[in-house]
Amino acid sequence: MRLSKREVRDTARVREIIEKCHVLRIGAADAEGMFIVPVNFGYEWPEGEALPRFFIHSAREGRKAEAFRAGGDDGAPVALELDIDRGNITGTYSCAWSRSYASIMASGAIREVTDERQRDRALTLLMARAAPGAEATFTPDGMARVAIFRIDVDHLSAKERAPKDR
Repeated sequence: MRLSKREVRDTARVREIIEKCHVLRIGAADAEGMFIVPVNFGYEWPEGEALPRFFIHSAREGRKAEAFRAGGDDGAPVALELDIDRGNITGTYSCAWSRSYASIMASGAIREVTDERQRDRALTLLMARAAPGAEATFTPDGMARVAIFRIDVDHLSAKERAPKDR
């Protein structure tokens, strides 16, 4: 990281940033090339673990699902990005302007979740973020139509630029 003063090292602060993010962007590659896809997500940070794991849902077919399955049991490599846009930082001349933000960059492996209890847990985590307080129930037909993927993070960095004092 070029500017170490913006690096976020505190795990509690990294969790706060993740909690405020609404979209997870996943970078992956397949035979057609590289692509980025924005997705809804759920996550958990198990006690004693150094890094979180993320969960997403998808249609069972299509480019995204096929690319994510390509890694098999080892998982397909992916890059992740989450951010919070806090608006402009104004300056007295054009190049002095900037943005205030908090962001997470990570990498890991994505693999399909096939165990029904784990699939239910993953969807419950997704729903808790998408619709806090809503009842999360899943029909057998709905569960059969959706693919669930887990991203095991192996590297994560976070940084932020605070808004400029006015």
